[in-house]
Amino acid sequence: MKRHLRRVYVKMNSQNNAVNLLNNDPLAKELLQSNILVRMAYTGTDGFPRVVPLGFYWDSTQFYVCTATNAPKVRALETNPKVAMTIDTNTQPPHVLLVRGTARLEIVDGVPLEFLKASHKYIEPQSWPEFDTQARALYKQMARIAILPEWAKLLDFETRLPSAIEALAGKRQG
Repeated sequence: MKRHLRRVYVKMNSQNNAVNLLNNDPLAKELLQSNILVRMAYTGTDGFPRVVPLGFYWDSTQFYVCTATNAPKVRALETNPKVAMTIDTNTQPPHVLLVRGTARLEIVDGVPLEFLKASHKYIEPQSWPEFDTQARALYKQMARIAILPEWAKLLDFETRLPSAIEALAGKRQG
């Protein structure tokens, strides 16, 4: 039985294409609304790559992650704001959202609303007031990192495969 591969891949000339994919594809929406942490890759100040799991908030135009102002990623992103992110499942076949973009940092007084919205995805609603109080007591300032998606790709390993596997499958069928 021949499987029809559907390429859902956005090579960015315009950031709008990535945002449209993220807002309109059912799989993208499912992953964005899940309580799965985003894994964000960036280049450290020593030139080595880093990957960190983070809570995130998607506002339909950009991703937000928030952190302590003294976190190593803050200094690194000031130097090189390019990031790559993934949100993926542990299921078989895995569902994967890949995103590349540019981070914009802002130091804000108190706890950003985006931090609370991201955190609430991982905490039971009855615990929100206590969590919010503790966060506000801990952070006098936070770094709010907004990531504008410039490229996005979805994989479901059924109809949407990595390009290298698509090429191999095409050779076998051809």
